Amino acid sequence: MESWATFGGDLHLDLTAGRSRGLGLRAALEDALREAVRTGRLPRGTRLPSSRELSRDLGIARNTVAEAYAQLSAEGWLASRQGSGTVVADRGTPSVPAPASPAPRTPAVRHDLMPGRPDVSRFPRSAWLAAARRALATAPHETFGYTDPRGRIELRRALAGYLARVRGVRTDPERLLVCAGYTQGLGLLCEVLREQGVGTVAVEEYGLPPQLEVLSAKGLATAALPLDAGGARTDLLAGTGAGAAVLTPAHQFPTGVPLRAARRAAAVAWARESGGLVMEDDYDGEFRYDRQPVGAMQALDPERVVHAGTVSKSLAPGLRIGWLALPAALVGPVARRKELADGQSGVMDQLTLAELIASGAYDRHVRRSRLQYRRRRDRLVAVLAERAPEVRVTGIAAGLHAVLELPPGSLDEEELRRQAAWLGLSLNTLGWCRAPSAGPEPERPPALVIGYGTPSDRAFEPALDALCTLIRLSAPGP
Repeated sequence: MESWATFGGDLHLDLTAGRSRGLGLRAALEDALREAVRTGRLPRGTRLPSSRELSRDLGIARNTVAEAYAQLSAEGWLASRQGSGTVVADRGTPSVPAPASPAPRTPAVRHDLMPGRPDVSRFPRSAWLAAARRALATAPHETFGYTDPRGRIELRRALAGYLARVRGVRTDPERLLVCAGYTQGLGLLCEVLREQGVGTVAVEEYGLPPQLEVLSAKGLATAALPLDAGGARTDLLAGTGAGAAVLTPAHQFPTGVPLRAARRAAAVAWARESGGLVMEDDYDGEFRYDRQPVGAMQALDPERVVHAGTVSKSLAPGLRIGWLALPAALVGPVARRKELADGQSGVMDQLTLAELIASGAYDRHVRRSRLQYRRRRDRLVAVLAERAPEVRVTGIAAGLHAVLELPPGSLDEEELRRQAAWLGLSLNTLGWCRAPSAGPEPERPPALVIGYGTPSDRAFEPALDALCTLIRLSAPGP
């Protein structure tokens, strides 16, 4: 049998490549013809040899060639024309976009001080692997089928006990829903609120812009609550026209202040009187350094406050595991939204996390991480006290970030971001965190929001050096 044929003295049709991949004769012929058309070696309109001629050239059965032609005609590569035989079909010529102009060159990020990120190099690989093996060995077969959209009962039981013990949350497994991180949980809740007639959600005047984008994408407007040393002004909720509020009461992002007890009570009272709902974002509830943990706000009224948590800070954001402790009336509607979104969260990671919590390995990891992050925070404060004593550091009693208030007259925040980029330093500014509905910012000194969770221990000192360089460059002139 020949392995190739020549069309018009110019084109060689080689079946060797397909045959070497284990394809049968017909499949190899189809593959060779597709490739010839795709690459333009057989231009559109080209007349192919008859099945008799090509079978003779290749030394294969005529039926094999005829079936290959028929298959490629069905796929749109070839066309049969009365009186003209088989030709290459006109499939249209895809336009090739002009090469884009090269983007202005900016230095690569060498020093990562972005807030709200953990040190993923600390992920407990050995403990996670051991927990995964135990979970896999003991899981019944039905575990890996379609399951409750709220999540595996093993994880919901483990979370109910853990949240009660560590955060004071009042819930049970039936009212917990496992979701793909806080972002999905917020989105699901927004969809339900929108269905129930809520049009506006109250937010803190400074927060995380991507979360505000979720609210907007779900069709909800926002009303900003002012912040001061006592946290969000929840006493102003009644005047916002909002049907729900999203708060970070344990550790406000980014200012770092906890919500005062009286303002917690005011938010719950507003929710009861208005029929509203409070969503408590407990994004870094495990990390407290200089004070006792602030208990979950949800415990004040589990029917009016949703407690939202995640392992994105304690373990790794790539796991995409979060949870909502829901009021009884919202369990069904939110679970239905979760089912429509993606059916259910991945089972194996849920089982592994449940085992990690039940074995105590999760608590041990959090304690080790808390100690490590506290050391980094202390190092940050010490370096700034020595090398930039004019900088005021706030919001450091908890969490993975700090706010650095620079002296009046320093570079403005937009210029600070540009200078940081050229130093290869990634961080945020306080202005970046301002909610659009809060209106123009009042006059204040420029401020940086920097994280000390992301860099590995080896990378932390060079990042601090870059930060001090930025502060020196930003200093007001004489």
